[in-house]
Amino acid sequence: MIRPIKKILVANRGEIAARIMRTCRRMGIQTVAVYSTADRKSPHVILADQAICIGPPPSRQSYLDMDRIIQAAKDSGADAIHPGYGFLSENDLFAKAVREAGITFIGPSPESIHMMGNKLAAKKAAKDFNIPMVPGTDTAIADIREAISIAATIGYPLLIKAAAGGGGKGMRIVHHADELESQVERAMSEALASFGDGSVFIEKYVTSPRHIEIQVMADTHDHILYFFERECSIQRRHQKIVEEAPSSVLTPEKRQQMGQDAVMVARSCNYHGAGTVEFLLDEHGNHYFLEMNTRLQVEHPVTEMITGLDLVELQIRIAEGHPMSFGQEDLKINGHAIELRVYAEDTAGGFIPSTGTLTRYRIPAGDGIRVDDGYREGMEIPIHYDPMISKLIVHAPTRAEAIEKMKYAIQQYDIEGVTTTLEFGEFAITHPAFRSGAFDTHFVEKYLPAFLQLEDKTNHTLARFAAWYHEKQNAVLVLPEVNDK
Repeated sequence: MIRPIKKILVANRGEIAARIMRTCRRMGIQTVAVYSTADRKSPHVILADQAICIGPPPSRQSYLDMDRIIQAAKDSGADAIHPGYGFLSENDLFAKAVREAGITFIGPSPESIHMMGNKLAAKKAAKDFNIPMVPGTDTAIADIREAISIAATIGYPLLIKAAAGGGGKGMRIVHHADELESQVERAMSEALASFGDGSVFIEKYVTSPRHIEIQVMADTHDHILYFFERECSIQRRHQKIVEEAPSSVLTPEKRQQMGQDAVMVARSCNYHGAGTVEFLLDEHGNHYFLEMNTRLQVEHPVTEMITGLDLVELQIRIAEGHPMSFGQEDLKINGHAIELRVYAEDTAGGFIPSTGTLTRYRIPAGDGIRVDDGYREGMEIPIHYDPMISKLIVHAPTRAEAIEKMKYAIQQYDIEGVTTTLEFGEFAITHPAFRSGAFDTHFVEKYLPAFLQLEDKTNHTLARFAAWYHEKQNAVLVLPEVNDK
């Protein structure tokens, strides 16, 4: 049964809210923005047909307040809610409450979100379909004695991970047995504080992994397709900085194998809508299921650039009940796309947020250059939310051309008032390791010291970064000597 959607409330802010609204406008669907008092002048508020204030700046009193958002949808007459990414997008209780309110949730079912939101449940579902898994535990560890026994079987190094979380919270790398007890305790404590669930499990730590994810889309007519891969290996604090599609290392055979595995993961939880299945790829080319994100990803534009498809439009059509009008054989990779997340962050200080006013804000433009943003000149970068200013996406016929176009586009940015990651972005995409494709998730660990040295940083700054990195990653970082200036 087809249920046409006439008005969508976007339960988000910033660039993703504006990006969703642009597709809605093209489709002839009205939009409703919700905003905190800190965002009253934001572009997504101006772009919407209707805007409703839902509370003060703190997220828990605005963008995470389910009742206020659902009431705003009812008051505005919205017949659907799009959650974007972050905030409530992967909250199964929110999806259920939206459904019970008689409003269409543009996303998967609450049951799918719940299953994939717990890493242990997701691992079990994937394992039942014979998806390759990193060696480790299938259940949460009960106590330190069990952890010691499991570690002896798996071997070091190993990874402790929160069952209910993401974004690197509740995640600890353990290199030696004498570190295990303290790191298990810290992981449990952090997981409990971050997610209200202190359950953790243990996996073998893949020492030189690449982070590769597969975009999937599933309708309610039993069609599940994969839209190829995205390489997301350049990260800080387990959060991505640079993404590209396709990956420079996958063969057509490996791409098909990982794509089919991603489809099976989606099938394991009766999925519908847009989702992403994340894998680790080791140095021998073996891939292992990591997790499934039950929402649109920040980096979805690179997939749109190489496929020519609007993933938000597909989400909406699927939510209306339409079957996808094409099959797997119709999807082709066209060229190469790269995305750089432009953060208001101080790279030298350990990627700490840099708040302030955008006293000058000019963005690049041109053929094959796309900027998704949620700010305008004169706006404040608030302390309450993620410090991403914009996403810069480029597309070109080849990877080499895409790198050069990205370099050009970065240089066309003109931002004053806050410190940004643009310089590090240029350093990353022009680094020989990136150009050659010979890199992994340790890119920042390996090469940031060289960037700091190029930027004429002092030993004091390097020492500050080393202290931060050691605390966050449980790793020893050897830094080059730099003379004080």
